[in-house]
Amino acid sequence: MIKQDHITITINGKRYKFSVGDGYGEVPPNETLADTLRNRLGLTGTKISCNEGACGCCTVIVDGKDAVASCMALTVEFDGREVLTVEGLEDPVKGLDPIQQAFIDEYAFQCGYCTPGIIMVAKALFINNEHPTPEQIQEALSGNYCRCISQYTVLRALNKLAGNEDAELANIVRANDEIENPIPVRQVLHLSPYANGSSSSHSID
Repeated sequence: MIKQDHITITINGKRYKFSVGDGYGEVPPNETLADTLRNRLGLTGTKISCNEGACGCCTVIVDGKDAVASCMALTVEFDGREVLTVEGLEDPVKGLDPIQQAFIDEYAFQCGYCTPGIIMVAKALFINNEHPTPEQIQEALSGNYCRCISQYTVLRALNKLAGNEDAELANIVRANDEIENPIPVRQVLHLSPYANGSSSSHSID
């Protein structure tokens, strides 16, 4: 087995050379790509959650096409390869990637912790297939876990981007839209009598 003294990885278009070893500042042979990205390069868009490759939060794109769980991959395995993180998606001239913009337009996130991983999986899908079907989109995202249950808005955003305008989740329908004569909602704000400093028997002087 040949021992590696250093490795070179292209990350978001920039080449990085790392010394491999157990010394100060070196990349240990057992260090994951996720840890290297976050702790050495400050690319914290790559999230670590389960740390077992099950939730998809740490997904990056390797060699321009493959979605990889970076928490399960060792940095030393990526010598000579290209890695794209969510920070590298935005074009300096054109702006946000269309997938990023679609997520903003459709409010396809809540807490946002899982969002980078979902976006990177979706990006890999669209790189390999410009017009995925609704079923292909759902299959691609089957390894991504969202605790906030924002899957519906995610699927709506990606289906619209893929041109699946007739997909079941491509359009949002509010409950009020299906009622012939909905009862109007009163937009009246009832302030607490104590909101402006009114005193009560429980007030502390």
